[in-house]
Amino acid sequence: MRITRTRIGALCLTGAIGAGLCVAGVELEARAGRQAAAAPSDGRQDPTPTAGTPNRPNRAQSQDANTVPTGELVNMLDTYAIVQAQQALALDDDKYGQFVARLKRLQEARRRNQRERNQILQDLRRLAGPQAPTPVDETIVRERLRTLRDHDERAAAEMRKAYDALDEVLDVRQQARFRLFEETIERRKLDLLMRARERAARDGGR
Repeated sequence: MRITRTRIGALCLTGAIGAGLCVAGVELEARAGRQAAAAPSDGRQDPTPTAGTPNRPNRAQSQDANTVPTGELVNMLDTYAIVQAQQALALDDDKYGQFVARLKRLQEARRRNQRERNQILQDLRRLAGPQAPTPVDETIVRERLRTLRDHDERAAAEMRKAYDALDEVLDVRQQARFRLFEETIERRKLDLLMRARERAARDGGR
């Protein structure tokens, strides 16, 4: 079997990124917990060393949790998806390079569109949410609602185009496998984020 440089890189990265995701989950949870429990006076609180192990922080503590924000965790999972996709979809080496380039474009489009949508929703929350001043400026709210609708239509069209381009290098069975694979990755994202929030809530209630 011919082994390409792309395949060698994927095989080398798989274990490292897979392990990195576990560490990232721990770090994200630790970061959320520290933020929730931080003293409001100075916003900083160093973890107390455990008995018998002074100045010997554990693995999650030794890697500053602030270095793994939510956006970076999502990027790590996107990279993990690229590395794992060849095996999950049973892709030939010849197809893998084209697939990776098109998958990256799809991921970038999804992240960009989500960021833009979140910004519009933040504007709507500020203008018309529970804490918004009254009376509400209906003209501005209508404009932001129009912006949201237009954005969603453009984003849907862009995502359809990105999926169509990706499907061009996949057969029907691989297209189905890719949808299932994406669902698995999305569940992992949600699981890690939920664990971080749950830890923050537990630590904040102490």
